[in-house]
Amino acid sequence: MHFTRRRFLQGSAATAMAAGIGSGFGFREARAASPILRAGEGLARLAPGEYPETKVWSYGDAVPGPAIRLRQGERLTRRFVNALPQPSTVHWHGVRIANAMDGVPGVTQDAVPPGGSFDYDFTVPDAGTYWYHPHNRTWEQLARGLYGPLIVEEADPPAVDRDEILVLDDWRLDENAQIHEESFGAMHDWAHAGRIGNWITVNGKGESRISVKKNERLRLRLINAANARIFHLSLKGLKAWTVALDGQPLDAPVPADRLSLGPAQRIDLIADVVAGEGEEAFLTSHERTRSGEETFALTGFPVSGAARDAALADPPPLPPNPVPALGDLDAARREVLQMEGGAMGRMQGAMMGGGFMQMRDLAGAGKVWAFNGRADMGEEPWITVARGETVRIALTNDTAWPHAMHLHGHHFRQLGAAGPGPLRDTLLMDQAETAEIAFVADNPGDWLLHCHMVEHSAGGMMTWLRVQA
Repeated sequence: MHFTRRRFLQGSAATAMAAGIGSGFGFREARAASPILRAGEGLARLAPGEYPETKVWSYGDAVPGPAIRLRQGERLTRRFVNALPQPSTVHWHGVRIANAMDGVPGVTQDAVPPGGSFDYDFTVPDAGTYWYHPHNRTWEQLARGLYGPLIVEEADPPAVDRDEILVLDDWRLDENAQIHEESFGAMHDWAHAGRIGNWITVNGKGESRISVKKNERLRLRLINAANARIFHLSLKGLKAWTVALDGQPLDAPVPADRLSLGPAQRIDLIADVVAGEGEEAFLTSHERTRSGEETFALTGFPVSGAARDAALADPPPLPPNPVPALGDLDAARREVLQMEGGAMGRMQGAMMGGGFMQMRDLAGAGKVWAFNGRADMGEEPWITVARGETVRIALTNDTAWPHAMHLHGHHFRQLGAAGPGPLRDTLLMDQAETAEIAFVADNPGDWLLHCHMVEHSAGGMMTWLRVQA
């Protein structure tokens, strides 16, 4: 596979975006009158024009799928229609949702067979940036293009000139710009960093541009839809503040410099255009190469005209969401979850089914990771907690690889010396790192806790907990 993306940013003379590509927006707004969310096979223009269109799986015949926008407290109804050759579901990532609507086959619903349908119907309690994707064979279906943004608007949204969604993804393409299907399920990927692609898109386009004006204020909603890639980002020609993480507002805006965006994570930015007229601002990606760190343009913001004569004042914080406050942490239940396995790890084997299996046998069964010495989900929940209980989980990454730990149905805070951190639903943990999170188990049902490097979760890094009604 020699199909690579290389757009090196060199000061103001960044690599020019291909003429005729357009804004790079691959999705369209979902119409409120259309309750159908169809997943099917199709074609997408991921690569430049000299390459053929790429065969993809998508929602609503677009990659990303339709941008679903609602107001906080509104009801979302969609009939999912499966026109794929595989069973599938829809998981509404980051939404504190009714358990039956969470879209996890074998836990909250049966997988929807080819030709079948399922009605999703729930209320969105929190404003913020969320997304939707499959939860059956996620390691394949996500990599084929099945994902879309879900935006819940505040009753009193921030004063911005424009609200833009930027869905970041990487693809593993062959020399004909087709998805490299032979590597699906490759144990090397599963035991290492996960499926890392060789072509990056923003909103389904390899070349992304958004025309802006001097002193214009933007809200940029960044979503990482990649299977396993961690994006290391920065901004050039934009003065920006982080105002929300994983959909949940920060107590106060934080100046945005270098940003780390793990798989499934989201960052909301308020960004002012400070580049001059005739210049171009950029969202950039920093990547390690054999020659060191290089910087690539992900989205260009060419500046034409001025929105106002002077810059606006720094933005205020977004209004908070009604996530319950943590209870007494000293009295809270505390559990331990250890991540084990993978290449260059120390795990010799793990429990699976009713007995212990050696690492070689586990790998033969497609399992190379474990939580607390168990490589499968288990028939019984890892823990059962009372509704309304505050729970602390001490996480240890005893592996050689990073992991993006995602809790369904809830948001948590990372505990630190300075006190609880911001609310999140996905925590990026580096190799050998330890962390402790806490959350209020206020949402009854059976909920997954797993790594969102989706090859890792399929390979054993997945468990579940029960919140009693």
